[in-house]
Amino acid sequence: MPEKPSITSSELGTLWLTYQEKTMILRMLEYFIAKADDEKAKDIMSNLYEELEMYVGKIVQIYEEEGAVIPVGYTAQDVNKDVPKLYDNGFDIMFVRLLKEISMGLHSLNLTMTFREDINMLFEDLTALTQKYFRICSQYLLEKGLLVRTPYVSMPKSVEFVKDNSYLRGVALNPFSQKRTLNTVEVSHVHKAIESNLTGLQLILGFGQCANDGEVKKYFNEGAELAKGIIKELSEVMIQSNLSIPQTPGGNPTRSTAAPFSDKLMMYCTSLFCSFSMGSNSLGTAFSLRNDLPAKNTIFIKDIFEYAHKGGKIMIKNGWMEEPPQMEDRKQKMN
Repeated sequence: MPEKPSITSSELGTLWLTYQEKTMILRMLEYFIAKADDEKAKDIMSNLYEELEMYVGKIVQIYEEEGAVIPVGYTAQDVNKDVPKLYDNGFDIMFVRLLKEISMGLHSLNLTMTFREDINMLFEDLTALTQKYFRICSQYLLEKGLLVRTPYVSMPKSVEFVKDNSYLRGVALNPFSQKRTLNTVEVSHVHKAIESNLTGLQLILGFGQCANDGEVKKYFNEGAELAKGIIKELSEVMIQSNLSIPQTPGGNPTRSTAAPFSDKLMMYCTSLFCSFSMGSNSLGTAFSLRNDLPAKNTIFIKDIFEYAHKGGKIMIKNGWMEEPPQMEDRKQKMN
């Protein structure tokens, strides 16, 4: 019996996805590190870069040992460190924090689909690394006043149970019906969605002003409008419950129109954020008891899916979408 079993289809797939994501992050970190004007932020990103580079190397080693071709991912051709700053005032760490939020979910999911001990350990280690840097980035942003906490609430003094179906009220079938105030679980998801879309909006506005391809530029501008619409809808939900809305205290794009990243990389990054947004909205739907919130989230998911699908077509048209490893077509071999 071999010392190590061959890797399975799901293990190959999760490693492939991780390689794509991590090589993208490394390229973006190279630019943000080069342009960092805050030493603490630069240290955070430099340390993260060194640790991530090591894990990319481990994935390459597994591929080589299995005799599999190394994916292309994202290379030095996808980044230009010599252009001016595209974002200002803490955006680099805001962006890294959101990426770590995405990675936490991905690595946890990947762990459930792997079997070989060395690959299990790789995703366990990546999960721990991601949690560490999410905490570090959060503390940095809090210290700089660039991260808005969720609203505070009076502590409950007794346990309550839902007494009637009016607790679920939210859909405006009757314009005179009174919606109940959001509960703390719902506030968590609404606040997080606004916060994520604010960072995503800043990201895609920057992408839109520096993209080289006209169709890609238009696509990013459409994404900015989609994010604005989601922010507006969810902000109104917060206002109706007399709650403060997350704001963007920094991280705005500069006036630079020189692209630090290839259109290919920026399209993939946007696709990754769309996938994260659909997943987050699904969770918000699952844990919201006021029935207007799942209704809104369902529309958001549909709109984001259609936007992501359009982006996929642009990537295919330009030869930017790398294919994941395929299963054998047994029917074709039998003909």
